[in-house]
Amino acid sequence: MKKLIGRFLIFFIGLPLIVCLVLFLPHKNHLALNIAVVVVTALGSAEFAGMLKKKNCPISPLEAGILGALVPLGMTLTVSFGINPPIVSVVFILGISWPLVSRAFFPARNLPDILLFIAAGFSVIAYPGFFMSWIIKMPLLPQADWVILIFVLMVITNDSVAWAVGMLFGRGNRNIIAVSPNKSIAGFIGGLTASLAIGLGAVLLIPQAFIARHIPAIPSGIILGLLSGIAAALGDLAESALKRSSQIKDSGSLIPGRGGVLDSIDSIAMAAPVYYGLYRLLF
Repeated sequence: MKKLIGRFLIFFIGLPLIVCLVLFLPHKNHLALNIAVVVVTALGSAEFAGMLKKKNCPISPLEAGILGALVPLGMTLTVSFGINPPIVSVVFILGISWPLVSRAFFPARNLPDILLFIAAGFSVIAYPGFFMSWIIKMPLLPQADWVILIFVLMVITNDSVAWAVGMLFGRGNRNIIAVSPNKSIAGFIGGLTASLAIGLGAVLLIPQAFIARHIPAIPSGIILGLLSGIAAALGDLAESALKRSSQIKDSGSLIPGRGGVLDSIDSIAMAAPVYYGLYRLLF
């Protein structure tokens, strides 16, 4: 029942909220959406710190939140405020410098933990930080409103349909992947079909935003949906592997029935660079 409530919250509250941010607050290249991405990335990074701590990689949630948010923040400064693109490189260098330098002045008893802290710091900068920053690049694309909404719909629908199909038809084809034994082949196919349908629907119903470049529109839409859907599914599995390794069920408890923030953005984070790259290549 908790899982069902979580799905309803994401689909009937989270999705409309994102739609409102995109359609009604497009100012400064979707600054409101970009800030939201920075905030959820910081929260997800703080949750990731809890997982790392269980594997003796010591980093505080505050440090992890700040480091994880740096690249999305730098991207926001470029996209929404027109600051030169090198600012992203600057904040990235500042971010990786902190784990390298900050512990150099610690007492001798803490020296054995320095490498573990550096590994933890680099990890939260990359995931979810770097991955989520690709969403903030989407407002620079032509017809950005539609491009962003199709991305969000594609990932959320993939997740919801995969869960529903898995519940209905997945009993005999589960326990295939060790990190997530409840995932089923039926659920994977259902989610992938949903993403493919969204990609195909995008080129047919919103042709002004999805003008094919090198190959016809329909194959382009299929490729966009198929590969983005695979990336979304892999994102879910990747976070399941992190949770399995740290022996926890959810990354946090901030979202009722859903778990933590990282549980809700895992697919989004992995799919964002794939979707962005494919859109630039195909349209």
